[in-house]
Amino acid sequence: MNDALKDLLDLLDLEQIEENIFRGTSRASLIPRVFGGQVAAQALVAAGRTVPADRTAPHSLHSYFLRTGDPGAPIVYTVDRIRDGRSFTTRRVVAVQHGQPIFHLSASFQASEEGLDHQVAMPPAPDPETLPTAAEALPGYRELFKDPGTVERLLAARAAVDLRYATTPPWGTIGEPVEPRSQVWFRTAGKLEADDPLLHTCLATYVSDMTLLDSVLLAHGRGGWAVGDVVGASLDHAMWFHRPFRADEWLLYDQDSPTSHGGRGLGQARIWTQDGRLVVTVIQEGVVRVPRA
Repeated sequence: MNDALKDLLDLLDLEQIEENIFRGTSRASLIPRVFGGQVAAQALVAAGRTVPADRTAPHSLHSYFLRTGDPGAPIVYTVDRIRDGRSFTTRRVVAVQHGQPIFHLSASFQASEEGLDHQVAMPPAPDPETLPTAAEALPGYRELFKDPGTVERLLAARAAVDLRYATTPPWGTIGEPVEPRSQVWFRTAGKLEADDPLLHTCLATYVSDMTLLDSVLLAHGRGGWAVGDVVGASLDHAMWFHRPFRADEWLLYDQDSPTSHGGRGLGQARIWTQDGRLVVTVIQEGVVRVPRA
């Protein structure tokens, strides 16, 4: 486990300052605002710490990004205990900075039970161990980024995660629109001692915001925020957790974009374990705009 992963685990270990109220801090991001995956993961931690012990793993979350987060200020998470039923528990979380809400999340938790079971087949993907690491691949694109320090900042922002592109990243197809589909393999940068399903779910939530809109960019031959040929931000984010998984084992993030219009792009994805189990479905809409001259 590297220092960046230790820092991320500390980031997710929120301070409880009152019943149903928690406080978190932020870590460095590629852009001068709080990374959306961070605030979503922290809000899910806050929600999970208020549910009964028999249902700590969520089965779904729905969230909205309301305002840009300030990475230099703490974030206060207030949990509203909406419902505690016999099988399901619902929580609502509002993240606040400088007296204003910046993020809203609703999450539902379910007690474990048996039921009907089926899934679609896992798509083909290369073995993650055969793919270059970010540290090996990113320097090859250095000349494409406006700022020569982008490579180092991107590597630092993702240092807690071993994320490997199975398809060409958007900055590798600039000016050449291609099929709006992207695949990455990811896992934490080291094994985790904890078996807590909430932690593994929160870590996957953190990573899920890193690349989901890549497929929107691919459809238009745009390189992305680091290149500077688009500007954007996450608007909303929804996830459904189907089966247990570990975030420190390889997970395939298979992403595509069915549409973009009106300055917004939609990304949808499925996350699979290496042995072919479908564990998460993700949908996100984001602002995707071409910069004005």
